[in-house]
Amino acid sequence: MAEVSTQTQQATASHHEELNYLNENRGVKSWLLTVDHKRIGVMYFWTIMTMFFVGGVLALVLRTELLTPKRLLVDAQVYNQLFTLHGAIMTFLVLVPLIPATLGNFAMPIMLGAKDVAFPRLNLASYYIYVVGALMAVAAILGGGLDTGWTFYTPYSSTTSGGVGIMTMAAFVLGFSSILTGVNFIATIHKLRAPGMSWYNMPLFIWGMYATSLIQVLATPVIGITMVLLLMERIFQVGIFDANLGGDPVLFQHFFWFYSHPVVYIMILPGMAIISEVIPTFSQKTIFGYKPIAWSSVGIAVVGFLVWGHHLFVSGQSEFAAAVFSFITFLVAIPSGIKIWNWMATMYRGSISLKAPMLYAISFLLLFGIGGLTGLFLGALAVDVHLHDTYFIVAHFHYVMMGGTLIAFFAGVHYWWPKIYGRMYNEYWASIACLLVFLGFNGTFLPQFILGARGMPRRYYNYLDQFQPLHVASTIGSYILALGLVIMAVVLIAPLFRKRYDAPNNPWGAASLEWTVSSPAPTHNFHHDPVITHGPYDFKAARAAEKAGAHA
Repeated sequence: MAEVSTQTQQATASHHEELNYLNENRGVKSWLLTVDHKRIGVMYFWTIMTMFFVGGVLALVLRTELLTPKRLLVDAQVYNQLFTLHGAIMTFLVLVPLIPATLGNFAMPIMLGAKDVAFPRLNLASYYIYVVGALMAVAAILGGGLDTGWTFYTPYSSTTSGGVGIMTMAAFVLGFSSILTGVNFIATIHKLRAPGMSWYNMPLFIWGMYATSLIQVLATPVIGITMVLLLMERIFQVGIFDANLGGDPVLFQHFFWFYSHPVVYIMILPGMAIISEVIPTFSQKTIFGYKPIAWSSVGIAVVGFLVWGHHLFVSGQSEFAAAVFSFITFLVAIPSGIKIWNWMATMYRGSISLKAPMLYAISFLLLFGIGGLTGLFLGALAVDVHLHDTYFIVAHFHYVMMGGTLIAFFAGVHYWWPKIYGRMYNEYWASIACLLVFLGFNGTFLPQFILGARGMPRRYYNYLDQFQPLHVASTIGSYILALGLVIMAVVLIAPLFRKRYDAPNNPWGAASLEWTVSSPAPTHNFHHDPVITHGPYDFKAARAAEKAGAHA
């Protein structure tokens, strides 16, 4: 028995001494000039996590300031700058690129059986464009601040001083990174699938990336053009949005939300794509309703372009237009509901393993369910008039964006972490972190639904004494949430420095292609061209192929 154990340890040690994408080329230059999609995904990950840390600290300062109805830490002007920067950083620098640029870049080509993305150098260029945009945003912060709100509504943004010009240019530059990533992913999915991998034999994660890329390519130019027009108005005093110059401020709202509502799905569709991988794997059951889930991603992408007007119910648009946008808002809930139904049906009578990725996936179902349901409240015209511009909007937005996108991202990070770094984390503490994140998130934002329903406006620096208990509860919740995130970071990073946490090739018993290669992944993904012998959710066939030494 001891001999078998020794042989196993030696085999494991030999396995992890193999060259992989992390150690085959060493040195800073090899990273900065890499065209390996996996390394680019890792660089995106740590860059975006840095931005996430900054945005999170700003959020904690905001919540601390709101512990009392009067001034506690900062004055009103600084408060305005803090919530503007929090919103801009979290939206444009974190949530939009988060999953496609990190996990999409890392996992998608391997899941397709490809050596890399279609345009590796363009992939690296998109990363550096993102970095340039991020640095411009930092320059806006240091160059006098920004207090327009993250939506940059005119005429305020076209007339005030500060870093508005630099920040709008940063958004313009960041748009190019998003477009290039989308073009790259579309070409990769069309042209680099492994032989035998049909459209209906792809992992659902790929379908989610495809739908997201379509939105990136089609919607992002709109915000780019809008930012250019805003700059022209500020610099040359051309009357486009400012009524004093003959412009129309509502036109800016139409342009902005024509992009920014589809961008909600740039953020949430990749999260849904992750959940479509995690739930069948940890249920050890073939996904229920593969085609409806796949096409619902495309459906969300298409209908998402048609609902921007529900942000303008109180802007003076016609009653007929408001009724149409209200109907389409209800309509877009159908493909989302299809996904949730099929995920739950997949779990039904499955062999469920409550590992950290699955705990985050279940958290996603609960939190995104609340976010989606409250979105329907806001799609109802009479209800929206009452709740417009209150903390109800803040809570709904965070339940969709953080309860959806970020929680799904955490599920994906825990799911693919063994493949990214070849290390297993402590499952117990990962579960504790998930519990704290879930409790802290609900503690932060559930009270805000009540605040909004009672009439507490968003973005207010001072408030009536009657709102203080709910603000205190929300702030305490934010501290619990921050504690959970810190524990999560420690849980993931600590094993990177301890070899005894080496991960096997397929720790979860997954059935898609990326789990057939070594952990960490080889530099060129596959030593031999993969042969597709079963579907991405055929777990019995995957086990048989694994035993036979065949590729999935």
